[in-house]
Amino acid sequence: MLRVLVTGGAGFIGSHVVDSLVESGQTVAIVDNLSTGYKENINKKAVFFEMDITSIELTNVFEVFRPDVVIHMAAQVNVNRSIIDPIKDQKINIYGTVNILENCKKFAVKKIVYSSSAAVYGYPKSNPIGECHDTEPISFYGISKMVPENYIKTYSSLYNLKYTILRYSNVYGPRQDFLGEGGVISIFLNNILRNEQIVVFGNGKQTRDFIYVHDVVSANIIAANNDINGTFNISTNSSITINQLLDILEKVSNRKISPIYKEARKGDIEKSCLDNQNAKNSLKWSPKFELEMGLQNTFDYYHSLFINRK
Repeated sequence: MLRVLVTGGAGFIGSHVVDSLVESGQTVAIVDNLSTGYKENINKKAVFFEMDITSIELTNVFEVFRPDVVIHMAAQVNVNRSIIDPIKDQKINIYGTVNILENCKKFAVKKIVYSSSAAVYGYPKSNPIGECHDTEPISFYGISKMVPENYIKTYSSLYNLKYTILRYSNVYGPRQDFLGEGGVISIFLNNILRNEQIVVFGNGKQTRDFIYVHDVVSANIIAANNDINGTFNISTNSSITINQLLDILEKVSNRKISPIYKEARKGDIEKSCLDNQNAKNSLKWSPKFELEMGLQNTFDYYHSLFINRK
């Protein structure tokens, strides 16, 4: 059995990863400052440390818990916020990661699994995007997710720290926050349940590669349990337009959706799809959830919350 430390383990993806690890009998600790995570997401069988990953006291967590593996998911993920406050963005995403890596080195952690993003690629030169595609991010967020990848590889080379870098496409599912820079699916579902107008920026023909959170969880679990060093796209290797997404949401929610269209936002990428063949071949991972099934599960989750809060 592994001792696994999950940073951001009270957040959207991280809490699902913790649940899966606990269910499989691993010993799990969570580090989360609850700035975007929620106490109700914390698995009661995990050890919880309320702490920022930039804190010098993070050393105490490593000293007490002595993890074999770190799954690093804590991050500033709001693109707009990264542009407004790039100093805070880099402090959390870059300095915070280096702080974790220093502790991995000090306490002989065997492996780190890092949550990266399609944002590192910038404007696609081809679709689907493979891992060898140029990394030319167009936001400070993309930069702050890319730079830690290089730190991780260098720590691996210098200190024999095993690593897996997972670059996610557009993740959706239960527990995703619809506030701020929430995922488009969680935002749309919130609008549907509140009978609020859905706004689409652009003509709705832009495409995205949506992946269900439980498929992302399985990729993290597989990565934590092997010795492969590498960078992998975690995606469905397929994409749909936003208009097609609305058609499916109309079906799963049994509600009529009449969006209004506004001018596309500056910097929005028109077409995005990640090639997942490398993950299939090397990690022996593949997505299991069809989009409609994942959307139905997600709608049912939000609908249940909405009903219970009335």
